Amino acid sequence: MYINIDGYEICYKITGEGDRNAVILQGWGTNLSVYDSVASDICSDYRVIQLDLPGFGNSDEPREPWNVDAFADFFCKFMEALDIKQAMLIGHSYGGRVIIKLASRDSLPFEITRIILIDSAGVMPKRSLKQKLRTRKYKILKKIFANKAVYYLFPELIDDWRSRQGSADYRNATPVMRNCLVMAVNEDLTTLLPSIRQETLLIWGDKDTATPLSDAKIMEEKIPNAGLAVIEGTGHFSFLENPQMFRNIIREYIKAGQGS
Repeated sequence: MYINIDGYEICYKITGEGDRNAVILQGWGTNLSVYDSVASDICSDYRVIQLDLPGFGNSDEPREPWNVDAFADFFCKFMEALDIKQAMLIGHSYGGRVIIKLASRDSLPFEITRIILIDSAGVMPKRSLKQKLRTRKYKILKKIFANKAVYYLFPELIDDWRSRQGSADYRNATPVMRNCLVMAVNEDLTTLLPSIRQETLLIWGDKDTATPLSDAKIMEEKIPNAGLAVIEGTGHFSFLENPQMFRNIIREYIKAGQGS
């Protein structure tokens, strides 16, 4: 299904028959179908809404680069358009960034009942000396290669170098989305974590290299009402790598909430 919000065609779908709402916010570079198994795990208890954020999956791309706050603002408009007044929010990776932004705000047009963060982004890693030197080298070469005379002499060499810079997410993104990604990864959300008032479940793969388990432990420490469940032997997509364990964790969490 599609809905038009501010001139953007947004792809979304709804499953489940529950009388409560759960909304899944996706990770960077994914489409909503990646989270079908998560929706399936909870659809007996929740009406589950999945969406492609602007620039993701089959939704229109932002007309200009957006920071995380802009995506959070747009998500609020999406919730209003669907007349959702209350929901549990589930966020994977980049989706977790958006949820952290939303949950730390003083007011929202809807109520967040509970939060589940899966291998969430938001904690900026401390850079080693080696990484700092690599960044400095990159900036120097970028400036040199931007010179038209230099490019004229070595076009193939420079094009090859440019094609190998940045993460896979960065290289695969359009120019607008690259700028969105750069703004996101350069913003540390750690200071916002103590402002999250909702009960929060953190689900993490212990082999995650994109958002390492150390990030989860920081979130567990700083979010006032948070608990951490670790899925051993899994990486950044822990919910896909061990779906049975993930299902057990999330079902127990929902069951415990029903009994409280």
